[in-house]
Amino acid sequence: MSVAIEPITGRYMQVDIHGRPHRLYWEEAGSGIPLLCLHTAGSDGRQYRALMNDPAVTDRFRVIAFDMPWHGKSSPPEGWQDEEYLLTTDGYVDLIMSVSRALELDRPVVMGCSIGGRVVLELAWRHAAHFRAAIGLQSSAFVQRYFDLAYLHKPHIHGGEVCAAYCYGLVGPGAPARHRWETLWHYMQGGPGVFKGDLHFYSIDGDVSKSLAEIDTARCPLYLLTGEYDYSCTPEATRATAAHIPGAEVTIMEGLGHFPMSEDPEKFRGYLAPVLDRIAS
Repeated sequence: MSVAIEPITGRYMQVDIHGRPHRLYWEEAGSGIPLLCLHTAGSDGRQYRALMNDPAVTDRFRVIAFDMPWHGKSSPPEGWQDEEYLLTTDGYVDLIMSVSRALELDRPVVMGCSIGGRVVLELAWRHAAHFRAAIGLQSSAFVQRYFDLAYLHKPHIHGGEVCAAYCYGLVGPGAPARHRWETLWHYMQGGPGVFKGDLHFYSIDGDVSKSLAEIDTARCPLYLLTGEYDYSCTPEATRATAAHIPGAEVTIMEGLGHFPMSEDPEKFRGYLAPVLDRIAS
């Protein structure tokens, strides 16, 4: 029997977030510069599985991905059954900073995709001194709602399947089937109303447009990488965002969609590697 043990370790932390105790799950691999990875709306840290298995990355970077509360292996806080989950800008920023400080990360690089790609703009603006650099995947200042979010949480609709169906069209057309369907499986497993709650930040609360010009890329270099096949965060939206941030660097990734790190990790690696090389040097 052939067995391959991956170099990824997973642990739980108990940490107060927004003044409430939480039990958060995180995974990591490698050593060196901390690389804190933020997953997309409605999914979890498994999206960075390939990055954690890439020795070209983990030889120089300590890759860390945590499941947000309500996501993956992280539970909601006590009393969740009496409230509606809604992700807000301040709450999201506070969560990330709480995790970074709990793990005592020394000037980490932060990389996020989709909602994570949005919040890295907030982090680069609010906490430039804390981060060595910020990498935004599928990052733009704001996205207008283009469908009724209510359909993501209705008792007569299978929430996991409708979330995956929505995300299917956001995956690049050339993505290998095994990666495409693993990416979608993570969405099928999401808790009731969680994807909808994340999109409250993405398309209602999380507009960072007015703060873009105040991002200081001399203090926190900013790299924006966007897949060409993405109708949610389009290449045009990323370029328009970068136009307001002096020093921001934009790369449009050919053939990739909204989930580059999980839908086609081999192709994504070719775009990420030069950015990591610059940060490491």
